[in-house]
Amino acid sequence: MPSTLPGEVSSSDAIRLALRSWPEVDTYLEQCKGVIIPLGSTEQHGPTGAIGTDALTAEAVALELGRRSGVLVTPAQAFGMAEHHLGFAGTMSLQPSTLMAVLHDLVLSLATHGFERIFVVNGHGGNIATAKAAFAQAYGTATSRDLPVAPRLRCRMANWFMAGPVMQRARELYGNREGQHATPSEIALTLHLHDSLMEKQRPLPEAAPCGSIHGPADFRRRYPDGRMGSDPYLAKPDHGAEFLTTAATALRDDLETFLAAA
Repeated sequence: MPSTLPGEVSSSDAIRLALRSWPEVDTYLEQCKGVIIPLGSTEQHGPTGAIGTDALTAEAVALELGRRSGVLVTPAQAFGMAEHHLGFAGTMSLQPSTLMAVLHDLVLSLATHGFERIFVVNGHGGNIATAKAAFAQAYGTATSRDLPVAPRLRCRMANWFMAGPVMQRARELYGNREGQHATPSEIALTLHLHDSLMEKQRPLPEAAPCGSIHGPADFRRRYPDGRMGSDPYLAKPDHGAEFLTTAATALRDDLETFLAAA
């Protein structure tokens, strides 16, 4: 049977899987078969952006989405496929095959317990292709293992930064200076989440224009300071609060449709 949203809760603690006991999860599964996984990356975001930007933003959006919907949220998967950023100190990447194996195993773990709808809130474009491949593999494994949920198991990738209302607002605020990496929209959300990051903000030279993405050495050559056509100095904490609300609102509709679908 399709699931419906359990309903809004007052605190994000109420929907954190990490704070539930196993009997509480069993009880939850009696009314809802959905779960949210925040997926990010640990990679450079230009000379002023936090290395944890993609994981911080994915988790924040996932928790706000969970609070508004009542759907459980797992701990964030903070490491993604960021091989092309390895030319910058602090970046920690999983190879595509490793990320694929991690996501496959996480989906199968949840499916084993009866979760049928896995909604991944993603904060990093480099994860998209690998995650979709992991979903396809998980469907096959669930079937081969004869898991009871196999016919109903579905995974969905929701890239918060690509939600229509988020992209529209970013264009309104920043125009073509939004760029493609270390964008002011994602930096704004981190500024909203962590006041200390304001200390890093400063004017920057014109960024290298957006273009191709290849290996680490080529990326460093094309984009010397890590930015791709972006001006993160335009970011403001109040913009970040707006992006958080806008993203959670847009993804809630997507989540509701996803849970209700046959």
